[in-house]
Amino acid sequence: MQLYSYFRSSAAYRVRIALNLKGLAYTCVPIHLLKDGGQQLKPDYTRLNPQALVPTLVDGDAVLTQSLAIIEYLDETYPSAPLLPATPLARARVRALAQNIACDIHPLNNLRVLRYLKREMNLPDEARDTWYRHWVETGLLALEKMLADSPETGTYCHGDTPTLADTCLVPQLFNARRLKCDLSAMPTVVRIDEACRALPAFQQAAPENQPDAE
Repeated sequence: MQLYSYFRSSAAYRVRIALNLKGLAYTCVPIHLLKDGGQQLKPDYTRLNPQALVPTLVDGDAVLTQSLAIIEYLDETYPSAPLLPATPLARARVRALAQNIACDIHPLNNLRVLRYLKREMNLPDEARDTWYRHWVETGLLALEKMLADSPETGTYCHGDTPTLADTCLVPQLFNARRLKCDLSAMPTVVRIDEACRALPAFQQAAPENQPDAE
Protein backbone atom coordinates (compact mmCIF):
# COMPACT_ATOMS: atom_id res chain seq x y z
CA MET A 1 0.00 0.00 0.00
CA GLN A 2 1.20 3.50 -0.85
CA LEU A 3 -0.22 6.68 0.65
CA TYR A 4 0.48 9.91 -1.21
CA SER A 5 0.50 12.38 1.63
CA TYR A 6 1.56 15.81 2.85
CA PHE A 7 2.51 15.99 6.50
CA ARG A 8 0.19 18.92 7.34
CA SER A 9 -2.77 17.87 5.19
CA SER A 10 -5.80 17.23 7.40
CA ALA A 11 -7.24 14.79 4.88
CA ALA A 12 -4.03 12.76 4.63
CA TYR A 13 -3.69 12.87 8.43
CA ARG A 14 -7.14 11.21 8.72
CA VAL A 15 -6.09 8.33 6.51
CA ARG A 16 -2.78 7.86 8.34
CA ILE A 17 -4.73 7.52 11.60
CA ALA A 18 -7.09 4.97 10.07
CA LEU A 19 -4.23 2.90 8.64
CA ASN A 20 -2.49 2.92 12.02
CA LEU A 21 -5.63 2.01 13.96
CA LYS A 22 -6.01 -1.01 11.69
CA GLY A 23 -2.33 -1.93 11.92
CA LEU A 24 -1.88 -1.77 8.15
CA ALA A 25 1.61 -1.32 6.74
CA TYR A 26 2.03 1.31 4.06
CA THR A 27 4.68 3.40 2.35
CA CYS A 28 4.33 7.16 2.59
CA VAL A 29 4.97 9.01 -0.69
CA PRO A 30 5.38 12.70 0.16
CA ILE A 31 3.66 15.23 -2.08
CA HIS A 32 4.71 18.73 -1.05
CA LEU A 33 1.84 21.13 -1.61
CA LEU A 34 4.05 24.24 -1.65
CA LYS A 35 7.39 23.25 -3.21
CA ASP A 36 8.02 23.35 -6.96
CA GLY A 37 4.83 25.30 -7.50
CA GLY A 38 2.90 22.50 -5.77
CA GLN A 39 3.95 18.93 -6.46
CA GLN A 40 0.28 17.90 -6.48
CA LEU A 41 -0.07 19.78 -9.78
CA LYS A 42 2.62 17.79 -11.61
CA PRO A 43 1.39 15.51 -14.44
CA ASP A 44 2.71 12.34 -12.80
CA TYR A 45 0.48 13.00 -9.81
CA THR A 46 -2.61 14.33 -11.57
CA ARG A 47 -2.70 11.13 -13.60
CA LEU A 48 -3.28 9.38 -10.28
CA ASN A 49 -5.56 12.04 -8.81
CA PRO A 50 -7.11 14.47 -11.31
CA GLN A 51 -8.27 16.71 -8.45
CA ALA A 52 -4.61 17.40 -7.59
CA LEU A 53 -5.31 16.86 -3.92
CA VAL A 54 -3.94 14.59 -1.22
CA PRO A 55 -4.36 11.91 -0.09
CA THR A 56 -4.31 9.22 -2.72
CA LEU A 57 -4.11 5.58 -1.61
CA VAL A 58 -2.81 2.88 -3.93
CA ASP A 59 -3.72 -0.63 -2.78
CA GLY A 60 -2.61 -3.15 -5.37
CA ASP A 61 -4.35 -2.15 -8.61
CA ALA A 62 -6.84 0.12 -6.80
CA VAL A 63 -6.30 3.89 -6.76
CA LEU A 64 -8.49 5.66 -4.24
CA THR A 65 -9.06 9.35 -3.52
CA GLN A 66 -11.07 11.37 -0.99
CA SER A 67 -10.19 10.64 2.63
CA LEU A 68 -13.63 9.52 3.86
CA ALA A 69 -14.06 7.20 0.89
CA ILE A 70 -10.59 5.78 1.50
CA ILE A 71 -11.29 5.17 5.18
CA GLU A 72 -14.61 3.45 4.46
CA TYR A 73 -12.86 1.31 1.83
CA LEU A 74 -10.27 0.32 4.44
CA ASP A 75 -13.02 -0.48 6.92
CA GLU A 76 -14.81 -2.73 4.46
CA THR A 77 -11.68 -4.39 3.08
CA TYR A 78 -9.77 -4.76 6.34
CA PRO A 79 -12.53 -5.12 8.95
CA SER A 80 -10.30 -5.65 12.00
CA ALA A 81 -10.57 -2.68 14.40
CA PRO A 82 -13.76 -1.34 12.77
CA LEU A 83 -14.07 2.42 12.42
CA LEU A 84 -17.85 2.41 11.99
CA PRO A 85 -20.28 1.01 14.60
CA ALA A 86 -22.43 -2.07 14.12
CA THR A 87 -25.91 -0.53 13.81
CA PRO A 88 -27.29 1.71 11.03
CA LEU A 89 -28.28 4.47 13.46
CA ALA A 90 -24.86 4.54 15.13
CA ARG A 91 -23.11 4.53 11.76
CA ALA A 92 -25.25 7.45 10.64
CA ARG A 93 -24.28 9.40 13.77
CA VAL A 94 -20.56 8.76 13.25
CA ARG A 95 -20.78 9.72 9.59
CA ALA A 96 -22.62 12.93 10.51
CA LEU A 97 -19.90 13.89 12.99
CA ALA A 98 -17.18 13.11 10.44
CA GLN A 99 -18.92 15.02 7.66
CA ASN A 100 -19.46 18.02 9.91
CA ILE A 101 -15.68 18.33 9.85
CA ALA A 102 -14.69 16.95 6.46
CA CYS A 103 -17.52 18.49 4.41
CA ASP A 104 -18.51 21.66 6.26
CA ILE A 105 -15.44 22.92 8.18
CA HIS A 106 -12.40 21.68 6.29
CA PRO A 107 -13.26 22.83 2.73
CA LEU A 108 -13.46 26.45 3.88
CA ASN A 109 -9.96 26.39 5.39
CA ASN A 110 -8.29 24.16 2.82
CA LEU A 111 -4.90 25.38 1.58
CA ARG A 112 -6.11 26.16 -1.94
CA VAL A 113 -8.97 28.31 -0.55
CA LEU A 114 -6.63 30.24 1.75
CA ARG A 115 -4.18 30.77 -1.11
CA TYR A 116 -6.97 32.06 -3.35
CA LEU A 117 -8.07 34.53 -0.68
CA LYS A 118 -4.52 35.85 -0.42
CA ARG A 119 -3.41 35.81 -4.06
CA GLU A 120 -6.52 36.43 -6.15
CA MET A 121 -8.65 38.31 -3.61
CA ASN A 122 -5.66 40.24 -2.24
CA LEU A 123 -6.69 39.72 1.37
CA PRO A 124 -3.96 40.52 3.88
CA ASP A 125 -2.82 37.70 6.17
CA GLU A 126 -4.82 39.05 9.10
CA ALA A 127 -8.08 39.05 7.14
CA ARG A 128 -7.39 35.59 5.73
CA ASP A 129 -6.72 34.21 9.21
CA THR A 130 -9.89 35.87 10.52
CA TRP A 131 -11.84 34.03 7.79
CA TYR A 132 -10.20 30.77 8.80
CA ARG A 133 -10.90 31.17 12.50
CA HIS A 134 -14.53 32.21 11.95
CA TRP A 135 -15.47 29.10 9.98
CA VAL A 136 -13.47 26.67 12.10
CA GLU A 137 -14.85 28.01 15.36
CA THR A 138 -18.41 28.09 13.99
CA GLY A 139 -18.17 24.47 12.88
CA LEU A 140 -16.48 23.24 16.04
CA LEU A 141 -19.07 24.95 18.25
CA ALA A 142 -21.78 22.98 16.44
CA LEU A 143 -19.73 19.80 16.85
CA GLU A 144 -19.32 20.52 20.56
CA LYS A 145 -23.09 20.66 20.97
CA MET A 146 -23.58 17.46 18.96
CA LEU A 147 -21.09 15.66 21.19
CA ALA A 148 -21.95 17.19 24.57
CA ASP A 149 -25.70 16.63 24.19
CA SER A 150 -25.51 12.97 23.14
CA PRO A 151 -25.45 9.96 25.48
CA GLU A 152 -23.64 8.10 22.68
CA THR A 153 -20.51 10.20 23.26
CA GLY A 154 -17.97 8.35 25.38
CA THR A 155 -14.22 8.53 25.74
CA TYR A 156 -14.23 9.22 22.02
CA CYS A 157 -16.76 10.76 19.64
CA HIS A 158 -18.89 7.61 19.72
CA GLY A 159 -18.45 5.25 22.63
CA ASP A 160 -15.13 4.09 23.98
CA THR A 161 -13.28 3.07 20.83
CA PRO A 162 -12.07 5.45 18.09
CA THR A 163 -14.21 5.76 14.97
CA LEU A 164 -14.23 7.55 11.65
CA ALA A 165 -15.34 10.69 13.52
CA ASP A 166 -12.18 10.72 15.65
CA THR A 167 -9.96 10.35 12.58
CA CYS A 168 -11.46 13.66 11.40
CA LEU A 169 -11.53 15.47 14.74
CA VAL A 170 -7.85 15.28 15.63
CA PRO A 171 -6.47 16.71 12.35
CA GLN A 172 -8.98 19.57 12.49
CA LEU A 173 -7.93 20.42 16.05
CA PHE A 174 -4.27 20.32 15.01
CA ASN A 175 -4.92 22.95 12.35
CA ALA A 176 -7.21 24.98 14.61
CA ARG A 177 -4.40 25.33 17.13
CA ARG A 178 -1.91 26.28 14.41
CA LEU A 179 -4.12 29.24 13.48
CA LYS A 180 -4.83 30.12 17.12
CA CYS A 181 -8.56 29.38 17.13
CA ASP A 182 -10.38 29.90 20.42
CA LEU A 183 -11.28 26.45 21.75
CA SER A 184 -12.33 27.58 25.23
CA ALA A 185 -16.05 26.97 24.58
CA MET A 186 -15.43 23.41 23.34
CA PRO A 187 -14.46 21.29 26.37
CA THR A 188 -15.90 18.05 24.99
CA VAL A 189 -14.09 18.45 21.67
CA VAL A 190 -10.82 19.21 23.47
CA ARG A 191 -11.24 16.28 25.88
CA ILE A 192 -11.83 13.79 23.06
CA ASP A 193 -8.88 15.17 21.10
CA GLU A 194 -6.62 14.66 24.11
CA ALA A 195 -7.86 11.09 24.60
CA CYS A 196 -7.18 10.29 20.95
CA ARG A 197 -3.71 11.82 20.92
CA ALA A 198 -2.73 9.60 23.86
CA LEU A 199 -3.04 6.55 21.57
CA PRO A 200 0.00 5.33 19.58
CA ALA A 201 -1.97 5.17 16.32
CA PHE A 202 -2.71 8.89 16.54
CA GLN A 203 0.79 9.79 17.74
CA GLN A 204 2.42 7.93 14.83
CA ALA A 205 0.14 9.74 12.37
CA ALA A 206 0.91 13.21 13.74
CA PRO A 207 2.41 15.71 11.28
CA GLU A 208 5.63 16.10 13.26
CA ASN A 209 6.28 12.35 12.98
CA GLN A 210 6.05 12.12 9.19
CA PRO A 211 9.06 11.61 6.90
CA ASP A 212 8.37 14.93 5.14
CA ALA A 213 7.85 16.95 8.33
CA GLU A 214 9.44 20.40 8.37
